[in-house]
Amino acid sequence: MLNKKTIKKTIKYPIYIITKYYARILYILASHIINPNKNIILFESSNGRNYTGNPRYIYEEILNQGLDKEFKCVWSLAQINTQIPGNPIKVKRSFFRFLYYTLRSGAWIFDSRHLYYLRKNEKTKYIQTWHGTPLKKLALDMDYIDMAGNKNIKEYHEEFKKNTKTWQYLISQNEYSTEIFKRAFDFKGEILEIGYPRNDILINNNTLQYISKIKTKFNIPKNKKIILYAPTWRDNEYYQRGEYKFATKMDFNKMYAELNNEYILIVKFHYLVKENINWDNYKEFIIECNEDWDIQELYLISDMLITDYSSVMFDYSILKKPIIFYTYDLENYENNIRNFYFDMTKEVPGPICKTNTELINFIKNYNEEDYNREYAEKYEKFNKKFNPYDNGKSSKRIIELIKK
Repeated sequence: MLNKKTIKKTIKYPIYIITKYYARILYILASHIINPNKNIILFESSNGRNYTGNPRYIYEEILNQGLDKEFKCVWSLAQINTQIPGNPIKVKRSFFRFLYYTLRSGAWIFDSRHLYYLRKNEKTKYIQTWHGTPLKKLALDMDYIDMAGNKNIKEYHEEFKKNTKTWQYLISQNEYSTEIFKRAFDFKGEILEIGYPRNDILINNNTLQYISKIKTKFNIPKNKKIILYAPTWRDNEYYQRGEYKFATKMDFNKMYAELNNEYILIVKFHYLVKENINWDNYKEFIIECNEDWDIQELYLISDMLITDYSSVMFDYSILKKPIIFYTYDLENYENNIRNFYFDMTKEVPGPICKTNTELINFIKNYNEEDYNREYAEKYEKFNKKFNPYDNGKSSKRIIELIKK
């Protein structure tokens, strides 16, 4: 039966809806006819928004090993002009070629939930890499939601369970995540505790030569220290579904006045955030990177990280560089937006700043010796708990699984 929303869309866009309806029917019929080829791999990162994350680094390891001659690699993308090394097939997400390759591929490698109507052949390997170790409560563990106005938690839970039911393998960064994923995703498949492929670069390429190369690529000056600001999104601050506001109380005027002589601030939006900010008043201090800038490379070139409740904290801690937690809305976020799995005030390996004054004072007075004296023990415990398997070989492990 059609719901009210579907009926309204059908009245407004009749040809589009009818075409979409028959396309889905054809897709279902094709799923009974088209058999998967084990040498075709379908990749998708951030729902096709960009070329980043775990799928990217698995794909690049395929290139490094010369296996792109053995495997046909296909990338699902919102924009097929996205630059990707090698010679992959690029298909527009949810269009006909994409649908064909969901049926034809012998393996899917995604890092987020797939489109609800996709049909996976039982012979196709589905490797769900996911996209971070959780601080914020996930999926079935969430008691309430307010995501772009969607407050139906029961429907949200059901959608998640249907999606995860298809996953065959799920990558976990640590035992802590494993226990959460099993429960929060109602996951019955095989957990791969191997660390994240996207972190291989942090182990294997953490050299002055490689860091200099990245700075040159992004045209970033080499005469100043770099602060990476990478906050998460706020579920209840949005423009429309899937497009969230840049939520921050950072005083960029004050940051510029106090830090401009010594630092560059790189602002990295969460991939769900859509903003168009004019930074002209902060030239040579603030650099806003677009979705195509890989955050792993930004970790390598930065001297310190400012974040809030984002899972970037777990990956970045591998580098053992200073992390500042700018959590101006900590109580409101935890009580009214997302609950946490642990008390971050007790476990995170860095200062928690709630005001711009605290934040700027810490940066201006930063001293490595003092930082280590205060946070070294926390840092060691944090890494032991959250990064025990990140050893630079995660991508190789996934490729071994694909080749079986």
